[in-house]
Amino acid sequence: MKLHTLALMLGAAGILSACDQTPSAGQSQAPTVAAVVEASSPDTSAVLATVNGQPITVNLVTLYTKQRQTRRPNDPTDNAAILEEVISLELARQDGLKQGVEKEIGVALQIDQQQRAVIATAAIQHYLTRNPITDDDLKKLYAEKMTGGKEFKARHILVKTKEEADKLIVELDDGADFSELAKEHSTGPSGKNGGDLGWFSATQMVAPFSEAASKLDKDAYTSEPVETQFGWHVIILDDMRDSSPPPFEQIKTQLKSVMQGQEVQKYIQQLRENAQIEIVSPPVADTATDEDENEDEDEDEDEDEDEDEDEDEDEDEADSSENEEE
Repeated sequence: MKLHTLALMLGAAGILSACDQTPSAGQSQAPTVAAVVEASSPDTSAVLATVNGQPITVNLVTLYTKQRQTRRPNDPTDNAAILEEVISLELARQDGLKQGVEKEIGVALQIDQQQRAVIATAAIQHYLTRNPITDDDLKKLYAEKMTGGKEFKARHILVKTKEEADKLIVELDDGADFSELAKEHSTGPSGKNGGDLGWFSATQMVAPFSEAASKLDKDAYTSEPVETQFGWHVIILDDMRDSSPPPFEQIKTQLKSVMQGQEVQKYIQQLRENAQIEIVSPPVADTATDEDENEDEDEDEDEDEDEDEDEDEDEDEADSSENEEE
């Protein structure tokens, strides 16, 4: 088998990504396929091959195939090739056991963490099965959370300083046309369209902007500039309307995910209340070496030298972010 093919196969089994690191606390990893059925295994599916007497079964290959497709969804499924991959994994596993690699601290920790993650995930699934979420539960959550709201249609002028925004408000007070001022002065991408942002809900804009727009009467503009991370805004509200929540069936899956998350939190809380947990030594953040600190100082000096260039890049980023809001 070619080396690059074996590397891809190991990657599909989740091995290469974990070779040089131990899982961090709370990190969940997909289980690595050991490609072997031990004598005590409850797997009674048909044996497809044996490797030095160790059986490789249909269930094992099926599991490996699912993991492989998760990591490489665009790869074609070739059952014969997949079986060969599992055989190669089993050969490597057996050789690793001969070398005693499972006793190395890094490997032992990975095996322990993967076993912990697999068993914990199965326990959570069993809990959810014993405590199913019904349609009535979902409809109750829908009624509580999916209430109608407001949508706003507004224009704005975005400038860099409060002083600029104040001057624009004075011009508006004197009868200037809002759209024309936006075309002339706004630094945002909507400026060329007279500052038109179209219809949006409160959650689609940053909080200061949404709060200011929601307090305006129709056809009124802000009497004071509104500051956000993008700059200073003058906002005019063109219209508002009631918004309807999405149909229940359209978001049923999302609602179920929310409730399942709540059930899992409840399950873990129950376990914690009945457990004896003692934090012997809280984790300590890694301290930087003298070399790292020197590198940081060098980087700070480079950043100071490139300050003007960074400011230009920040302005471009702000424009880009505002465009995403629209």
